[in-house]
Amino acid sequence: MKICPNCQNQLDDNVMFCTYCGAAVNVSNSEMPNPNASYQTAQVNYVAPYDPYDHTAEFDPKDISDNKVISMLVYLMGGFGIIIALLGCQASPYVSFHVRQALKFTVVNILMAICTALLFWTFIVPIAYGIMSIVLFVIRIICFFQICSGKAKEPAIIRNLKFLK
Repeated sequence: MKICPNCQNQLDDNVMFCTYCGAAVNVSNSEMPNPNASYQTAQVNYVAPYDPYDHTAEFDPKDISDNKVISMLVYLMGGFGIIIALLGCQASPYVSFHVRQALKFTVVNILMAICTALLFWTFIVPIAYGIMSIVLFVIRIICFFQICSGKAKEPAIIRNLKFLK
């Protein structure tokens, strides 16, 4: 059994990170500090987990800071915001990334509306459309706040659509 150097919880021998606090557990038991000695501390090297949907590092920080507001518009204003972003910042890779993500939202909304229009006579499809519309609206708001913090992450649910990469 390993002991976490950060929170002192017992862990399985095959884990690399603490399941309680997330600290890296790359220290063997023989190298663990004596818990009775208060002057010793364990050195913990925290490694951030890799997120394959976070593309923030691919963009220039200046491009991100210069085009945050335009990128926010694509999620707040829908199709009109996409048009403004395309006209205003054609050369910005950061804005282009968010325009592609917002276009995915637009396509999904249109497909959901078509399905609902064709099956309006059932009760479940319009209810499902309403629920999914609320879910997509919440995801758009999450995207808005991620842009406020300067991130470029693919939105949940929409990231699984492989068109407009």
